[in-house]
Amino acid sequence: MLPLSYALRNLFRDRSRLVQTVGGSALVVLLVMAAAALNGGMSKVLSASGSPKNAILIGTGSEESIQRSEVSAQLAGIAEAGIRGVSKILGRSAASPEIHYMSFLETKDGKKGQGLFRGVTPGALLVHPEVRLLEGEFPRAGEVMVGKLAWRKLGFEENDLKPGAKVKLEDSDLTVSGIFAAPGTVMESEVWAVLGDLHMLAQRDTVSCVVLRMEDAKDFSEVDLFAQQRLDLELTAMRESDYYAALGAFYRPIRIMTWITAGLVAAGAIFGGFNTLYAAFAARIRELATLQAIGFGRWAVFLSLVQESLIACLAGTLVASVAALLLLDGRTIPFSIGAFTITISPQVAVVGLVSGILLGILGSIPPAIRCLVPPLPKALRS
Repeated sequence: MLPLSYALRNLFRDRSRLVQTVGGSALVVLLVMAAAALNGGMSKVLSASGSPKNAILIGTGSEESIQRSEVSAQLAGIAEAGIRGVSKILGRSAASPEIHYMSFLETKDGKKGQGLFRGVTPGALLVHPEVRLLEGEFPRAGEVMVGKLAWRKLGFEENDLKPGAKVKLEDSDLTVSGIFAAPGTVMESEVWAVLGDLHMLAQRDTVSCVVLRMEDAKDFSEVDLFAQQRLDLELTAMRESDYYAALGAFYRPIRIMTWITAGLVAAGAIFGGFNTLYAAFAARIRELATLQAIGFGRWAVFLSLVQESLIACLAGTLVASVAALLLLDGRTIPFSIGAFTITISPQVAVVGLVSGILLGILGSIPPAIRCLVPPLPKALRS
């Protein structure tokens, strides 16, 4: 076997080629890590947004979008009385009638952004226990409470939605009453308003759904039975976790396209590496033949060439990892129903490392084989 120092010395023979290889592999690995982090972030926020203990009663035919659903405003009271197993907290049933409404919010300085508004009562805190007030208070009439990532989803500055800020929804002036957190869920990107206000602003006398928190996830059968028996209400019962899982399936094509794009760029980088490395190895055919003449086998020379490429690509992987931590980690990305935070997790780092290793190996094998194919006498005369 040729010593590793031989491969290291050869890397610095042509510094421009080294910069090309390291830079190219860094860009490809960074793109692959970004794709992995984006897919992981979106999947995580959707899977964490629904609780298996929560059941949703929505209008029949609106299973794919709560925003299109319309059910009676009295449904919450009817469901509380007719369904066994609804959780009670301090003697109060955990039932939340809600309006889900997509519209534009405008700041006092004219900035305008589209976001998801949720009309709620204080009962929403019973069915969504992950919600925690960070600043201010729960909204009253004429007020809204914003998720801590709502500013990012709306395209505003963070200071635009501080408690006390004035905003406008459907030409009505409202005040931001507080900021809430719901870690890892799409609710952090929403704007919550008083249910009565949203009835008026959305010009509707129905609600989008009723969310019930059950004592046990197995009690969902009681909710499903209620929906099937009350044909007059035209209801469908869904687990909240199933609803967000269906949304995850809806966004799967987008995630697949992200991977395809990263794969195509990686394939282009590999083919570009073929040309770069072939030119570099071809210039050393006589040197490689001399190594074989003094006793090093073709396999040993082949491994040394692969080592050169692998070391350069691993250096690019290190650069990409540092860039991902500095540029991507903690960045918030908005999408149609919310926003999620990118995390460069150990899993994403492993994906980047594997990508760098594959780039180094796959990009070097064809050029190395081609340069070692000529017979030794012919190679020595070249």
